[in-house]
Amino acid sequence: MLMGILNVTPDSFSDGGRYADPEKALERAMQMIEEGADIVDVGGESTRPGALAVDSENELSRVLPVIEQLKSRTDALISVDTRKSAVAEAALQAGACIINDISALESDPRMAEVARRYKAGLILMHKKGEPRDMQDNPHYENVAEEVGNYLQGRINFLSRTGIAAETMAVDPGIGFGKTAAHNVALIAHIEKMRECGRPLVIGLSRKRFLGLLTGRAVNERLAASLGALAYCLLRGANVMRVHDVKESRDVREVLNAFLSGETAAC
Repeated sequence: MLMGILNVTPDSFSDGGRYADPEKALERAMQMIEEGADIVDVGGESTRPGALAVDSENELSRVLPVIEQLKSRTDALISVDTRKSAVAEAALQAGACIINDISALESDPRMAEVARRYKAGLILMHKKGEPRDMQDNPHYENVAEEVGNYLQGRINFLSRTGIAAETMAVDPGIGFGKTAAHNVALIAHIEKMRECGRPLVIGLSRKRFLGLLTGRAVNERLAASLGALAYCLLRGANVMRVHDVKESRDVREVLNAFLSGETAAC
């Protein structure tokens, strides 16, 4: 599945400010759906390295108008990218059905209750530290093993609170408290995340480590993003969180044709 990124923020690393206006955000969301997005992930708080936290009221004012309008116009799945239970609950009431939480439901003790009550889909992500300081010399002995163990631990813990494991997906958190070397190691050993037995979400679109690998600026990382996407799909990723939906869909369709050995288009 393809998850289209819709940042309704003024300061996200790649497209901050482009879709802060609700009408522009809605237009972009509908464009992504037309291009092949299965899920639209709406976020009202930037979590780029160095970003400061946003209060719930501000975050809600950004995401709710978009989610409400989007729900009235499409049957596509809507995800809310938040670590605050108040934002998640309002978004679910407005039509979202997935909570994408970078803290794996650790930041807000009420988030598990909201997820359970609304039977929401969950994306549990690994991060080390907070956005404001997570890139300050992160350290791991074995990044793939540690991240995989953390995600399995969160699945186990949340299952004991009464949340069905079938509602959960996992995300290794590329770029969230990881150096470029850590990110490369995580992707190279993606099978460790598959051991959790839950769908695997990968978000690496346009990220800084791709710039370090290629020497490209953030708006020149499409080819690198697509190359990494293809590798992850071949290694078992289930959901790709992307900015460039149309191009990512093309990669998916070509890979599917090669892997199946047939295509209805020919």
